[in-house]
Amino acid sequence: MNKSALKRFATETRVELISVVSTKLDYLLGLGDDLPVALKDHKENIAKMTALCSINGVVDEEKKEAFVEEVAYTWFNRLMALRFMDANDITETKVVSPLEGQTLPEIFNEAKGGEISDTLKLDRDTFFGLIDGKIPSANPDNEAYRMLFVSVCNHYANIMPFMFEAISDHTELLMPDDMLSANSIRAKVVEAMSDEDCENIEIIGWLYQFYIAQKKDEVFAALKKNKKITPANIPAATQLFTPDWIVKYMVENSLGKLWMLNHPDSKLHESMKYYIADKEETTDFLKIGSPEELTILDPCMGSGHILTYAFDLLAKIYEEEGYNKSDIPSLILENNIYGCDIDKRAATLAQFALMMKARMYYRRFFKKGVNPKVLELHTESLNEEQVAEYLNSIGTDLLTVDISTLVESFKDVKNIGSLVDPTGVDIDAVEARFNTLKPEQNLFYNDIYQTIKALIPQAKMLSSTYACVVTNPPYMGSKGMNKALSDFVKKKYPDSKSDLFAVFMERGFEMIKTNGYMVMITMQSWMFLSSYEKLRKKLLSKYTIKTMAHLDNMVMGIAFGTSATVWQKSLPNKDSKAVYFKITLDDLDENRKIRGLS
Repeated sequence: MNKSALKRFATETRVELISVVSTKLDYLLGLGDDLPVALKDHKENIAKMTALCSINGVVDEEKKEAFVEEVAYTWFNRLMALRFMDANDITETKVVSPLEGQTLPEIFNEAKGGEISDTLKLDRDTFFGLIDGKIPSANPDNEAYRMLFVSVCNHYANIMPFMFEAISDHTELLMPDDMLSANSIRAKVVEAMSDEDCENIEIIGWLYQFYIAQKKDEVFAALKKNKKITPANIPAATQLFTPDWIVKYMVENSLGKLWMLNHPDSKLHESMKYYIADKEETTDFLKIGSPEELTILDPCMGSGHILTYAFDLLAKIYEEEGYNKSDIPSLILENNIYGCDIDKRAATLAQFALMMKARMYYRRFFKKGVNPKVLELHTESLNEEQVAEYLNSIGTDLLTVDISTLVESFKDVKNIGSLVDPTGVDIDAVEARFNTLKPEQNLFYNDIYQTIKALIPQAKMLSSTYACVVTNPPYMGSKGMNKALSDFVKKKYPDSKSDLFAVFMERGFEMIKTNGYMVMITMQSWMFLSSYEKLRKKLLSKYTIKTMAHLDNMVMGIAFGTSATVWQKSLPNKDSKAVYFKITLDDLDENRKIRGLS
């Protein structure tokens, strides 16, 4: 995988898409009521766009910029996902990719010949009217292909609504005009994402990190001017893709180790290149009877790189235990893998990546109707008076405190993410009560009902405990934190308040079962600096390090040292021994992969 080429492609494509969308939007917003004939039927859609870009009827540049950014990413996301699916024969007919020796997408060539899948909701009269020249158009082929493209996206919205959310008419108006030429964005996506690159789902995560790289630079440039990192910018500021070998090291020595400890005759170790076996017999470990009990949570999952490798390892475990192949991906997604993130885009990509893993493992997986248990942490703004009024309307006197506490816990979730701790709420009781309710007729009450109901799966995830917690937490020093975030960590995590990565180390132990494993790749500073002395003493007195890979500057591709530490949630034993590695740039090959651990 040529990451330099992918970074250049993602960066340039973002700029091009933003320019295309912005130009089209400016044109549409400037039309007023004098619409040309071709746009007469889109008066309502143009009005929607105007409203989304305006404050009190006046176009607001900040809102317009955010709208353009979101639409541009929508098209990038769709093209990237469909190219990956084409390359892996997941699409019925290649949607953006041509067959070898051809230049136009396979689906377009077939559709022109009358072969259109019955699963697509396509206005065939209009499509063939364009193709046959019966409907006037400046570029009939492009317009016809755009119809196909949108219909395919809307088809996959039924299977993966998180990734292929039904395309609204006003968004479709801002789709690039050129989708077929050799210089089109579609063609560039196909060229940049080679079939070989698409063999690994991690390409999706790399492309997203590269796509937002410029935004990240802008956030840090503003930070130098003493502008704190806002909740909206936390994802861009803290997104850091974890190299493949580090992911494997962390997952194999937590998820894999737990299985090996419970099943010493397992052959799983033969497929775990970075697995570190204990030097001495271990009897104090979390007991795991069946594969279904082997749970893993990534509370800062990004695009899901850690979870997709966990999927691979879990599939081998299920296979070894004799489960039917057709059942394995559903069992994994229903029982084993959990994840969350405050970044909606990243959460969407994580869901997509796991769905691709499942579909590539079992061809008929989409018919199972199973979705990953990974989600975006979010909430809508509700005040105490609104919640109280709604609770009074449904007569939930016994649950008033729990529901009010639940809403209060999540009100700043976009700022503090999975640091939200709703363990003081009886989530099961709240869920049971809400399961007896129906959506409200009253629109005001219905909005509150839907908002509170959406908090329940998030609260269940963040109040549960898992066999393993494995993550690459966000790195953000106290100087970059906005006031609300800074106040929160100072109050709840005073020993680790200097940086978010350290705060998440403490939070991680709260989310695992006794004797389970907590694994994080963090900055190395917690090991040495005086500002982390209290944290070091606390962690080393309460928990046990099993193994650590200490990485020099630039090993992770960043200009400071890091450490990937595997902790067990058990009191340290003075006789136990950990295994430590020091890794320098000389230990990496020309592709920045580790040569081996020894």
